[in-house]
Amino acid sequence: MVEPLPHDSASAPVRTLPFGTWPSRVTADAVAAASPRLDGARFVGEEIWWAETVPEEQGRTTVRRAPRAAVPGSQVDTLLPAPWNVRSRVHEYGGGAWSATADGGLVFVEKSDQRVWLLTPGSAPTPLTPAVSAQALGGLRVSRGRLLAVREVVGEAVSHDIVEIPLDGSAADDIDRVISLTAGSDFVAQPALSPDGSALAWLAWDHPHMPWDRAEVRVRRLDDGEPAGRRVAGGTSAALQPEWTADGALLYADDASGFWNLHRLDPAEDRPEMIAPDERDTGGPLWVLGSRWFAPLADGVAAVRTRGSDELVHISSGGVVTGIPVPAVGNLLVEDAEGTDVLVSGSPEDAPAGLWRIDLREPSRPGVHLLTGGRWQDDGLSAWVPRPRRFTVDGRHGVVHAVEFPPTHPEVKGPEDALPPYVVLVHGGPTAHAPGVVNPKTLFLTSRGIGVVEVNYGGSSGFGREYRERLRGRWGVVDVDDVVDVARFLAADGTADPARIAIAGGSAGGWTVLGALVASDAFGAGISRYGVADARLLASETHDFESRYLDGLIGPLPASEAVYLERSPLTHAHRIQTPVLLLQGEEDAVVPPSQSEAIRDALRAGGVPHAYVLYPGEGHGFRRSETVVDMVRTELAFLGAAFGFTPADVSPLDLEPTS
Repeated sequence: MVEPLPHDSASAPVRTLPFGTWPSRVTADAVAAASPRLDGARFVGEEIWWAETVPEEQGRTTVRRAPRAAVPGSQVDTLLPAPWNVRSRVHEYGGGAWSATADGGLVFVEKSDQRVWLLTPGSAPTPLTPAVSAQALGGLRVSRGRLLAVREVVGEAVSHDIVEIPLDGSAADDIDRVISLTAGSDFVAQPALSPDGSALAWLAWDHPHMPWDRAEVRVRRLDDGEPAGRRVAGGTSAALQPEWTADGALLYADDASGFWNLHRLDPAEDRPEMIAPDERDTGGPLWVLGSRWFAPLADGVAAVRTRGSDELVHISSGGVVTGIPVPAVGNLLVEDAEGTDVLVSGSPEDAPAGLWRIDLREPSRPGVHLLTGGRWQDDGLSAWVPRPRRFTVDGRHGVVHAVEFPPTHPEVKGPEDALPPYVVLVHGGPTAHAPGVVNPKTLFLTSRGIGVVEVNYGGSSGFGREYRERLRGRWGVVDVDDVVDVARFLAADGTADPARIAIAGGSAGGWTVLGALVASDAFGAGISRYGVADARLLASETHDFESRYLDGLIGPLPASEAVYLERSPLTHAHRIQTPVLLLQGEEDAVVPPSQSEAIRDALRAGGVPHAYVLYPGEGHGFRRSETVVDMVRTELAFLGAAFGFTPADVSPLDLEPTS
């Protein structure tokens, strides 16, 4: 993970160096190596399987396995060899691209052809679905011995349904043997079969809503010939994640109370019961199909609760809530449960993401076992890790939540008469959440004397529905004002050098970056990764999942076209006077390169210092090791060029124009 410094010694004196120039053990290569993404986990017999990206293999996703009783350092096997790559294109964000059968078969979506394949022990993968260019599959779930999936078909229109895929391979060359189980909704997700296999529950929603705005839990009997089923929850609220219990009751989350709370609908009852209601969310925005926030247990439920940070709790059948001390406090998901065993993934406050097995035989004394990740590879790195500080700012639209990561180095400090530069990070979405945990990219900056602040601007998830809806109709206003208010707060309270505060973000976060550079002088530099520059262009070019997202964030077209024009950073790009770095994936179908290139052209025309980097083979979000390495080096070099310092270990970056 890290490399020793030449002067590295337990007794080395503390030196004084300018902020941004500190030597660091955290290299760009180490950031890439420490950045695999976990993508689901399952109990499979006496083993635990999980998927994770392999940055050094062009970002492919593989499936690994370890014994159920594994401890850190145990043998981990790669189940799916290169070049197989597990990734779904449903909704472009994918998710749920693999599952497992009871007898140890791996079913997965291969990125290159979007077919579902089956890998059985000792054999090569064989296809379960035919090659259909206009079709993508995801959200795989083996339930009661049957393989369910979300299917997306792109033609003159885009359609989605839940399908059953035969596990015997009989549909490999016959599309008609892939059986559609649902109809009548624009979008579907999270299929679940009842214990006796007679009923199917799933999540459904329609344009122009997103699943966190309005969504329904629907149920149908599989022998009644009614694929639309009936609504049992949601509609005016955002229901989420139907799950059956062993006794045939239906569990789901719903935010009609203002927070996603668990509900139980018994087979013989017409009205659901809310389970242990709380002003924290058990649920989140369904950007990827595999996300799950709770799971039924032999006794009760294991559930995530979020109010800024995450907590895992056990809710007994009698409603008693017991906190479970799992180290992860951000991005926490309940991946699987079996009996009293639970698999959870997430990020600790001060370490990389990890996967844990939790033994809940005695919830008051749980067994917590780390399986992979969840700690720095070098124990000596702990002195370099900043202590997060959560704080709020009284912004123009209400309270704004943020987390600070100060510059931290065991052997170097900054000059007494200087304040450090800071980077204000803006998460994407915009309906998403900054978890407030130290990740390798943050550590790369803080260890060099550059502070970082994450902002959960109005519209972020993790604080209930009212906070989430603060952005409704006001994207480009509330988010921009909130990040500006946080930057001004950092300058006013003496945390950051007012002249050296940068802003950085990707996708919707890039929109906020560009909007803040247009609207204020609070920032001395901006970094936009695949950012939205023209809302009208986004509405016309983006994929089906988000094609009506802007109806709620800005307004419906064409009636709101003037608002789109006014809010778009590209309209006012002539107001940008500070240096800008633009990073873009060449294959991005969510925010195409045309968005970044339009801003680049405007900056070039205005003579504003800038750099534009296009990464071949990358989509929406960067996965390849070489891309991550170049990105973090380029961003550091850009900050040095913008703020007048020379980083210790990256080459200078030439900005255009050069004079």
